[in-house]
Amino acid sequence: MEWTDVLNRIAGGEDGHTEFKPNFKDKSKVGKTICAFANTRGGLVVLGVSDSRQIIGVDEDSEQVQERLTSFLQTGCSSPVNARLSRHQDPKGWVHWLEVPRQRGYEPLRYDGRVWVRRGRSSVQPSPTELQELYNIFGYVLTEERAIGAASSADIDLEAFRAYLRQLGIETEESPQPHTDDDLRNRTVVVDIGGQLRPTLYGVLAFGKEPQRYPQTANFRIECAAYAGTDRASVPLIVASATGRLDEQLRRALAWFRSLGRFETYNEFVRRDRYLLPPEALREALTNAVAHRDYAITGSKVQFDFFADRAELTSPGSLPNHMTTASVRAGGTARSRNESIANYLLTMKFMEQRARGWPLMRAAMREFNGTEPEIDHSAESRYVRVTFRLGDADD
Repeated sequence: MEWTDVLNRIAGGEDGHTEFKPNFKDKSKVGKTICAFANTRGGLVVLGVSDSRQIIGVDEDSEQVQERLTSFLQTGCSSPVNARLSRHQDPKGWVHWLEVPRQRGYEPLRYDGRVWVRRGRSSVQPSPTELQELYNIFGYVLTEERAIGAASSADIDLEAFRAYLRQLGIETEESPQPHTDDDLRNRTVVVDIGGQLRPTLYGVLAFGKEPQRYPQTANFRIECAAYAGTDRASVPLIVASATGRLDEQLRRALAWFRSLGRFETYNEFVRRDRYLLPPEALREALTNAVAHRDYAITGSKVQFDFFADRAELTSPGSLPNHMTTASVRAGGTARSRNESIANYLLTMKFMEQRARGWPLMRAAMREFNGTEPEIDHSAESRYVRVTFRLGDADD
């Protein structure tokens, strides 16, 4: 871009593609702008110009500013920015400008650990919906076999992995044993990316030491909440997050449910303590929620909500592989979106024999209070919701 072109942009003022800064002393403001332009549609950052479009010049040594800008473009963001850097000596001082193109890469650019986008004349953090769309544009569709770039094979808990192998009936102590890296690779716990072993999403969720520590997986958990009324507008009474590996999430969510208490029933003179709902039905619904949810919807989580009249389990994503609510109710052939995760939960005895989930939940609810579990599915809003009624069938 020539100086005359820059003058025209200065005359036009700041907009979605142009921003002025007086200097490079406040690196954070310039960094956010560069990151936002790179993630959105590109743009021009001009240093040495005030917000009122006046050329004031950068009051620092021109060569040093160029060196600092060049260094920042290489190391200031999560990956190098391929921007064009130019300058012009105006009578009022040096003006520097950066032409930032739209970034192309594996995932959106980050500055200071956060993603930034351009919204009008401002550089802001994207909403969850905007962030999901941004990941989709960059081609970062997160499936269970996709590598988590920020993780390494050292982040896999090898004892948890060996416990899984023992559950499969595989001897882990007797020699000879395959090399650990080969074992992890063969079972899609890790994949080779540029000569480095990186855990897959499946590997992180099933065997990771800290599954929620990465930006892509931070919300992959079960969010539990009990409300005083019949909707989320009512007062929340008990709230908790079930985090950790998949097996830990399920155990913690069920422990939270049991903490809600029991009630007494009598058959003649025999007292019986019962939970608010049959644990076996909730266990099956929770397991199916984490097994079949759509992990490509980043920033989403499984919702486990208790209201005055019902419990709801909401899983992100539509039903997998062209299944319908009718086929679910009929106990049709199992069709997993996440085959490795489903097999892991089956091996760890969280899931029953495949395709038996809905019949088991229905039988448990009929025996408990004579009601039927309900299923609601929205392909447009991308969720599947299972509802259990707390009252008897006649209530």
